[in-house]
Order: sequence, then structure tokens, then C-alpha cells
Amino acid sequence: MKKTVVLYPGLLVSHFTPMIELADVFTEHGYAVAVALINPSVKEDDTAFTTVVARAMSSKTSLSFHVLPLIPRPPSLAFRGIIVETVINYFDTVRRNNAHLHDFLSSVQGLHAVVVDSTCGLAIEVVRKLGVPAYQFYPSDAGALAVDLQIRSLRAGSMKLGGDGTLVEFLGVPPMPASHATDIFGQPVGEKVDKDLEVLMTEVTRAMAEFSGIVINTFVSLEERALRALHDDLRRSLPGGMVLPPVYTVGPLVDKAGAVDKSIAVLGNHQEQQLREIAAGLDKSGHRFLWVVRAPSTQHLDALLPEGFRARTRGRGLVVNNWVPQPEILRHRATGAFVTHCGWNSVLEGITAGVPMLCWPMYAEQRINSVLVVEDMSAGVEMEGWLEGLVTADEVEAKVRLVMESEHGRKLRERVEAYKHGAAMAWKDGGSSRAAFALVLSEMDAAHDNIVTTLRPSPKRCLQKCLGIKPVFLDRGISRQEAMLASMFQGSAVKSKKKSSWGFNGLRRWKKAGNEEATASGERPDYATS
Repeated sequence: MKKTVVLYPGLLVSHFTPMIELADVFTEHGYAVAVALINPSVKEDDTAFTTVVARAMSSKTSLSFHVLPLIPRPPSLAFRGIIVETVINYFDTVRRNNAHLHDFLSSVQGLHAVVVDSTCGLAIEVVRKLGVPAYQFYPSDAGALAVDLQIRSLRAGSMKLGGDGTLVEFLGVPPMPASHATDIFGQPVGEKVDKDLEVLMTEVTRAMAEFSGIVINTFVSLEERALRALHDDLRRSLPGGMVLPPVYTVGPLVDKAGAVDKSIAVLGNHQEQQLREIAAGLDKSGHRFLWVVRAPSTQHLDALLPEGFRARTRGRGLVVNNWVPQPEILRHRATGAFVTHCGWNSVLEGITAGVPMLCWPMYAEQRINSVLVVEDMSAGVEMEGWLEGLVTADEVEAKVRLVMESEHGRKLRERVEAYKHGAAMAWKDGGSSRAAFALVLSEMDAAHDNIVTTLRPSPKRCLQKCLGIKPVFLDRGISRQEAMLASMFQGSAVKSKKKSSWGFNGLRRWKKAGNEEATASGERPDYATS
């Protein structure tokens, strides 16, 4: 009988899609995968989500899907302008599905482990009762997680924030304007949080500490700074001094071909005035473009655009009122830039395609991601004016020309190409994501087979049992990453006792062996586990 891993995705396209990609990785490694779904009818107003779920259920024949019974009188999950109500209703829905999840997990033959989406973390109490390893899946970036772990203590402190332009400093990410620093629910750092929401946030964060590890959709050479912070200074950042579980980088997990409700050139819904500014800017830039505009009909779309716009741009511009296969378009050789709201899935799609980004964030971690793309990765530029409610035609034209024509744009493309190479190397033999995923599987096996006695395997014991590392490596004060690297090369001598030091033979031999992922973007290689 195959070992079965159960995945429990969240009720958001941006969470569901990468988790299904993770499911494919498990199946490629010989595991059976069952996907437990909160009944999608609770989001019947979200056609994008229900469409993506239906498509996955029909096309992913290697996976088994189980829709949990509908809970009585489910709360509304529609966003009606009040984020607190939507978030509280969401987690109430998750909690009320725990009994159904328990019944399903109890029926699974060969249940080996459970991977739970970060928005379903309250399900940990169910998995814990069954005594199987549980991992949390974090579909966004390490930088957003680092900010979220620090933002509550910053609010509780004595620091007085000024306006939206005040720079706020966090461990693991560049300083960012207060307007861009938000928690996981999209609440800006300087905004007073509802008491009920604050209690819920604390509960969700405490639940995180109960998992055996956090599986995150990123790769080391893209976010080394944030991953180091999660590994070191932020390990004890959870409420009550609880310890953050080990973090395992398994990205990039991107939709390889599917048509998803995303737009190329400009994303999201915009008011009529904004659409006209975008159109004028694209027109004046003189560059070819593909622009997807969401409008009720083609006739309505024509009324929204400036008079004569389509005629003037015929032959170099295409306006589409439909869904498009975003990953395929980004990978096309003719694509030279990508205007994005900086959702993490889109950022990874841009990175893996080697396309520089024009960042137009709107809410939640999109704002953090914009700072990371521009300041930390040097992979894009930010459109100015979105925070005030209007990006002008002049700004659109200027930023398009900057990326497409200037020396700065050329350097952006070089940088993104390096990250593209790093992303490809992450899942090759010796790459950080492949090694981290292998360690997750080893720890799952160790916990399930009672090689260790706790649900969260001891890093020392697990490395000794699973990787064959002599205890001396683990008792000399070196980091777990160093021990992993050293264990990959027989006869490598550890030269330094200093934690996180890179002065040992394993690193040099790792480079000579052709492992280029981290060095492709000019960063040092690393394995971001615990």
C-alpha cells in the first residue's frame, strides 16, 4: 500500500494553485495524494476559485479529491468592504469543518502525513489527535512571513508611526514605508486592529507552532535574507515564546500551463478614469502590448477606452476581454515586461520566465512583495500613484520606457535572468528545494515509523538517523544547514565552529560539484531548513 499524504488547501486561488503543484511533487516521489476540500459552495460567489477547483478535479487524475460535507448555515465569505468580518467568518468556516476533516482523515488507508494550508491552520487540533505528522504550507514568500511575525510586537510597542511614508524596519526585509507593511490579513502596521481579529491572529500564530514544519513556496537564492531571519532571530517570535517550526523551501511551485484569472500588462479591476490613463500611457509609450481588461462585454469595453485607441494601436497592441494563459505568455520570447499586482504566484511566474516586473500592488502582502521585488531582488520597478488612487498616463509611459529602453531596464533583465536560472537549479540534483523536500520526506518517514518519538522530529536525531551525520557535527555549534551540506560530501572536514560560518570544505566542494543555484544570482548557497 502506498503512503498517503493528505493536502488541505485554503479557499483562495492563490493558495489552492501552488498546493496542487505541491501535490504533483509528492506523486512524483511515489506518494499517493488525497486532497481534502472544504465544500467549494461556501464560495459560490467566487467564480475564479470554483472554476480553478473544478478544473483541477477534472484534470489531475493522479490525485484523489474528497469534498467535505457542507456545514449547516455557513457564514458568508464574500468581501463587503469590511475585512474583519470576512476574516473571522473564514476561520469560523475552517474551525466548523474540523469534525468533517477528522472523519475523512480517520478513513484514509495508509495515512502518512497531512499538509495544511496556512489559512486552515486551526485544523492542527484534528491532525494532532490522530498522531500523524502535520506540516503547514505557506504559499507566499518568506519576506511576507517575516513581516507578519514581527508586526504585532511593533504595534504593541512604543514606536510612534508617522504617515504612510514613514520607513519601518523589520528583520529579514529592506526598510519599507508604513503604507506597504501589512500583516497576513492586509492590515497596515499603523492601523488599529479590531480586538476580535487580534485574538484570532494570536490563535492562528500559536497554531503555527504546533506543526512539524513550514513548507514555503520560495527558493533560497531568491530570499536568502528573509530565510536567514526566520532561521535565526525570528525563531522565538511566536506568542508566549513558542518556537517557529523549521522552514523548508520547496519553491518555485508555479502553474505550468493553466489558464487562470490573471491579466497581462494590467491586472485587476480599475475605475474608468484609471483605464483611460493606462490606455493613454500604453499608446504614448510606442511599445507593443497585450492588455487584458475585465469588462462585462466587448461593447462595454469599447466604451471604456479612449476614442480611437484601438485604431491607433492596431498592429502593436492587443486588448483582450477574457482569461489568458499567463505562464505561457510570460515565457514567450516576445514578452519584455510584466505589469503585476505582485501576488506571490505572479511574482514567481515572472521570475521563472525571466521577465522584469512593473509593480502595481493593491492590498495585503502584495505591498510587501513590491518592496522585495524592487529593493531586495532588483527585479522590477514600482508604479507611482497607486497609493493615492491614480497612476497617470505619464507614469505608465515613463515606467514602460524605463524597463524596455534604458540601461536600468537592461540590468533588471540580467538580474531576473539570474534568478530564473536559480529557480531552475533549485529543483535539480543538489538544489536547495530538492534537498529540503527530501528532508521533509525523511522526517515524515521518521516520525511515522517511530524512529523519533515526537510529532516534531528533533533536528539532531533526525539528521543523525536520516542523513547519517555523526553526532560530532551536531554538537559543535554549527548550523543545521552546514551539517546538511557537510554530510553530502564524504570526507569533508568541518573547519569552523562558528554558527552560520561558510568556511568549511563542504561548501567549496558543493560549488565545484556544479551546484549553481545560489551563485547564479550572486548569493551564497544555503539550505533553508531549520
